[in-house]
Amino acid sequence: MDILLLGLVLFFAAHSVSIVSDPWRDRKVANMGEGLWKGLYSLVSIAGFVLIVWGFGLARLDPVILYTPPEWLRRVAMVLLVPVFPLLLAAYLPGRIQAAARHPMLAAVKLWAFAHLLANGTLADLLLFGTFLVWAVLDRISMKHRIQRALPGLPPSRTNDIIAVIGGLALYAAFVFWLHGWLIGVPLAGTRLINLE
Repeated sequence: MDILLLGLVLFFAAHSVSIVSDPWRDRKVANMGEGLWKGLYSLVSIAGFVLIVWGFGLARLDPVILYTPPEWLRRVAMVLLVPVFPLLLAAYLPGRIQAAARHPMLAAVKLWAFAHLLANGTLADLLLFGTFLVWAVLDRISMKHRIQRALPGLPPSRTNDIIAVIGGLALYAAFVFWLHGWLIGVPLAGTRLINLE
């Protein structure tokens, strides 16, 4: 559990600088140069992410069960996850989805984390998904009080919305039927989780 906690601290320390003090971040970028700042940010983020993956995998070997979700909550979670990938793509594909969601990536993270908290009940799940959920909520609140930096993306268009929806649903299907089992070690397709009979 210590490795997971260390990974969460590193990852979210890097991702929370703007939440805590955007002016401090801007001063550091000005002093260090944007390239060096982005390099250090990336190194800390990647190190944190690797530790999160490793630590979560270790924690799953000897899980501390806090609660056992009923089957219907797992089905609710699967439904909540449907818009996650379209929202993630919409963050970089400006259109009506991005305008309506305002911060589609944070909306996607909140849905992803909340759905996983509904479907999983170990201490490691609570730490991992709970931290992501709290961070996304705090980041969204902080955005009301700071100037937003532009994200790279294409010019706004209806085509972007179509790409975000079709591409996002294709990614969702890929995760349900293959990638979740391959990457996470927890297959979803063919299990009772998505068997709605």
